[in-house]
Amino acid sequence: MLEYTSYALVLFALGAYLLLDGYDLGIGILSLLDRSDRRRKEYNELIATAWDANESWIILAAVALWAGLPGVYATVLPGVYLPLVVMLLAFVLRGAAIELQSVAPGYRRGWGLVFGLSSLVTSLCQGLVIGAVLSGLPHRGGVFTGGTFDWFTPYSVLCALGLAAVHLLAGAAWLQDKTVGTAHHRAGRLGRPLLLTVAAAGVVLALGLSLADPQRFRFDEPLRTTLFGLAVAAAVVCGAIAWYGFGRRPDWRPFAAVAGLEASGLLALVAATAPVVVPPDLTVHAAASPHGSQLFLLIGVGGCMPVVLAYNIYAWWVFRGKLTQSAGLTDQSPALTDSVGPSDTTGEEHTADAPVSRVPGDGPRAAVVVRRVLLTLLAVAVAAVSQDIFGGVATWIDPTGIAVFSVTALAVWIRADRRSASAGEFDLRAAER
Repeated sequence: MLEYTSYALVLFALGAYLLLDGYDLGIGILSLLDRSDRRRKEYNELIATAWDANESWIILAAVALWAGLPGVYATVLPGVYLPLVVMLLAFVLRGAAIELQSVAPGYRRGWGLVFGLSSLVTSLCQGLVIGAVLSGLPHRGGVFTGGTFDWFTPYSVLCALGLAAVHLLAGAAWLQDKTVGTAHHRAGRLGRPLLLTVAAAGVVLALGLSLADPQRFRFDEPLRTTLFGLAVAAAVVCGAIAWYGFGRRPDWRPFAAVAGLEASGLLALVAATAPVVVPPDLTVHAAASPHGSQLFLLIGVGGCMPVVLAYNIYAWWVFRGKLTQSAGLTDQSPALTDSVGPSDTTGEEHTADAPVSRVPGDGPRAAVVVRRVLLTLLAVAVAAVSQDIFGGVATWIDPTGIAVFSVTALAVWIRADRRSASAGEFDLRAAER
């Protein structure tokens, strides 16, 4: 029974991640569709308070999967290396974009674009991985036997698009709960079309699963059928509550309903597929680690989960309530102005028409792009050499490469500090005013 407890821990961590980081990712994607720099800055400030705590759940899920169900880890990981590596790189860029945007005066459109695109890429990669697993990765004896691109299937593409829609819905619900003004009204307007998109995606993915998944679903079992039916019914009820709640008060209702919708969808999937975790035949029992490892996992990871949950709750409590301009946006200077399009010019949405002024330190656009590309290539080159990609040179070039990278990073850090100091960001009295 310990293996099923580990399975439950993995599902709980994954569900918490998809809900919590899902709204982060959804807001990031929504920022790509918004033409107002003021709202984009507001989105970033909202995410900057919680994104690191939300992403900790995927680490817990990975550790629980590695220690509790190593058979799944060994089968799935080699089959989805490419989307997972791209997702991790997007994680890095996204975190850097959020933090650098948050401390920067005004709104940096470059970092804003990185934030939005990395959120979109992360969502799509996660959907590709989920779709690949549900499509059944080829394996024999717990070892992946497929090719490099076996994860790319029609069903995995549908899953990627469907998961992006789910993240968008969660993002809109969170924005309605946490913002005021134009961001709040915009979230309320987007909620219902996004809910219809998610419902259509759910129907298509549910019908397609019977074709994509190589295992035979056993809905002739009364308990399985009952649990599946209850989960689907709960999802429908939550969807109806979310539909009613978008654009109406109380503002917390749509996000609570979306949370219930996501939990019900995950439970319906588990009810349909359990105990198989990798189709067509790798079950929880076959993929589980020995009894001692299971016990160690339950004590270690099981003990960490309440701590992470308490951290999440504490963060929510500290940043409870609406994000208002005085509380969340530190910029009252002309550097942050509203650059709105033709569709955003009514009523209070049109707060200012002046274009966004250049922020000191941005420099010429070409120089900024070249500098960032070179730094990225340098980091990739160091990582490639450290993994001995070129064969036999890591023994002498490793220390040199790491030293060059460290010195470069230190130089960039010092330069950024000096630039921030010259911009007055370290003047605490001015910041408080």
